[in-house]
Amino acid sequence: MFVGHYGVSFAAKRVVPAVSLATLFIAVQLLDVGWSVFVLLGIEKVRIVPGITATNPLDLYYMPYTHSLVAALAWSALAFIAYKLLGSGATGRSALVVAVAVFSHWVLDFLVHRPDLPLFDDGVKVGLGLWNYPAMAFGVEIAFLFGGLWLYFSSGVRRRGAMIVFGLVMLGLQAYIFFGPPPASDRAAALTALAAYLLFAAVIRVLERRTLGAAGTA
Repeated sequence: MFVGHYGVSFAAKRVVPAVSLATLFIAVQLLDVGWSVFVLLGIEKVRIVPGITATNPLDLYYMPYTHSLVAALAWSALAFIAYKLLGSGATGRSALVVAVAVFSHWVLDFLVHRPDLPLFDDGVKVGLGLWNYPAMAFGVEIAFLFGGLWLYFSSGVRRRGAMIVFGLVMLGLQAYIFFGPPPASDRAAALTALAAYLLFAAVIRVLERRTLGAAGTA
């Protein structure tokens, strides 16, 4: 899953308005941010194998430090501690929501990945494999992304148009990932993913500031 993760960010924002969307955008993709860095460092491994699933050419054959169940729980705990210590005005509730947002990545990946998510180390691997059903997988991405946006909008946020356009742009990128050409290499896949996560967080930071500014002048 890719853009569907961001639906969790929007839904979480309604629960803890004090936590920025940029923080939540990084939280829901923290496992993949770590994966990108670890692939670039040669710590985790991926191969480009067109056709390994109907929508994703990545053979994610070794990623125990970011995408095992145990690792996901550990990253979530670290996120809780880091946000509680460093987050502006952080509370136990807000830190817990950030931690849940981090762990949600593994849960949603479980839906779409083929059995390549280890439970611990590089042992037993699980995954329901929705990536082999393009229409269903794409529909799940849409449902999570725009379902989360709807929850966010229902809290009364203004200037929704820019957020909707941003959501559509993200969805277009998802379509390209599903139906476009495969990455040129494992490093290209990792670099592209990392750049997208950082860019999306930067864009949502700008959009949220504009939304807050509009609310302040209302």
